[in-house]
Amino acid sequence: MKRSDEFAKQLHAGDVRTQIDSYDPTLPLDQASTIPATWYTDKRIFALEQAIVFSSSWHFAARVDQLMNAGDYVTTEIAGEPIVIVRGSDDQIRGFFNACRHHAAAVMTEPAGNAPQMRCPYHGWTYSLEGELKGTPDFNDVCNFNRAENGLLPIETAIWEQWVFARIEKASGDATLDQFLGDLVNQFRPFDISSLHWFERRAYTLNCNWKVFVDNYLDGGYHVPHLHKGLDSVLDYSHYTIENGERFCLQSSPIVSGDDEEVGSVRSGQRALYYWLYPNFMINLYEGVMDTNLIRPITVDRTQVIFDFYFTDVSETAREHNRASVEIGERIQQEDLDICESVQRGLGSRAYKAGRLSVRREAGEHLFHRLLHAHLKTAV
Repeated sequence: MKRSDEFAKQLHAGDVRTQIDSYDPTLPLDQASTIPATWYTDKRIFALEQAIVFSSSWHFAARVDQLMNAGDYVTTEIAGEPIVIVRGSDDQIRGFFNACRHHAAAVMTEPAGNAPQMRCPYHGWTYSLEGELKGTPDFNDVCNFNRAENGLLPIETAIWEQWVFARIEKASGDATLDQFLGDLVNQFRPFDISSLHWFERRAYTLNCNWKVFVDNYLDGGYHVPHLHKGLDSVLDYSHYTIENGERFCLQSSPIVSGDDEEVGSVRSGQRALYYWLYPNFMINLYEGVMDTNLIRPITVDRTQVIFDFYFTDVSETAREHNRASVEIGERIQQEDLDICESVQRGLGSRAYKAGRLSVRREAGEHLFHRLLHAHLKTAV
């Protein structure tokens, strides 16, 4: 039984259905409101999102440069499930649930590495790089046990640009990764992403629902003049644009010379491009600089945000400049962290039910809410 089917049977559907139906996705932007505050605070909505939205969507799982050789692997989580991505002996990249078929312990326990085979540290069950069960110590006398049926359970994987995406549950008619990305594939072809090289990862834990961070990202720069004074000094706020695709949003601004020399020295070029891919992946592009943001829900009011920083030059001579760029990202993230946690507190107030959206600025947020509503409606 699929996790989503199991969840739907256990769900007290009446109240949750009422919450979901209270949002009207058909309203145009100039009449629309945000999704209700309870969507950010109700544990049942959070559980439904994990079972439906995060289980059946494509998610960033690893970088291709982490998986260059046979035996290279990366561990991650999708929808709260432990996942391992590995390059096999046949040079194919595969994904599996990282749970031993014996007693459920994680088979691969490091964030990344290389191994000739996958061996569970609990009882020594061993799997090939292709997920086949090969070794079962002290198991000869077990009856009605078929080793061929007890390999690691596979998940879908696919590659876009320099990233490996994975999906843990597929329903009939679900889109392939290329279909899911849509026109995003064509938009990225001129950017030469392969010329950008990974430099560093930083992770942050926020005391807010994951959607609060996504909303903040998608407000069309609305908060930038008020919260990010340094970043605002290099963006042309009056010419900031928002363009929606089927499952993505592009926010873009011309880059100008500003008063903050520290920010201007590491955020340059003609335009800043901010891409969001439903439901939880962001790609931020400047000249010679890129960072990605992966939003990972932990609980209804706790979220992990993982930043990966990329530069065209990652040599030792460029290290100081790259480090300065990362520190600017750190500063901006701290500003966002504080306001997101403030928003989460407000969402629990009896004084707030939902808010209106700016026609000029918040088309991306409107898209996000409509996509989320459509996804949740499939289960209730």
